[in-house]
Amino acid sequence: MPIYVGLVNWTDQGTKEFRGSVERANGFRQLVEQAGGRVREMVWTMGEYDFITVFEAPDDETAAALVLRVAAAGNVHTKTMRAFDADQMSDIIARTG
Repeated sequence: MPIYVGLVNWTDQGTKEFRGSVERANGFRQLVEQAGGRVREMVWTMGEYDFITVFEAPDDETAAALVLRVAAAGNVHTKTMRAFDADQMSDIIARTG
């Protein structure tokens, strides 16, 4: 299943509502599972990003829809990247000949 890394920053609204961040993160986990995916990791961070998540989704369109649903709530801004684990990267390398 495709893997995605989300780099997340709170908006002003999200900062004001920081006390609900764990519950919102759990809600994201439920959304991902309902869409047929899985959250591998969710961590709060110090520095450039406030939160990082690693999740799997059935396809890019599903991942994009999940990210849009989260962003529409207005608590976060996200940067989402497609990622590859070691097995996937081995398959990619094998395709190079």
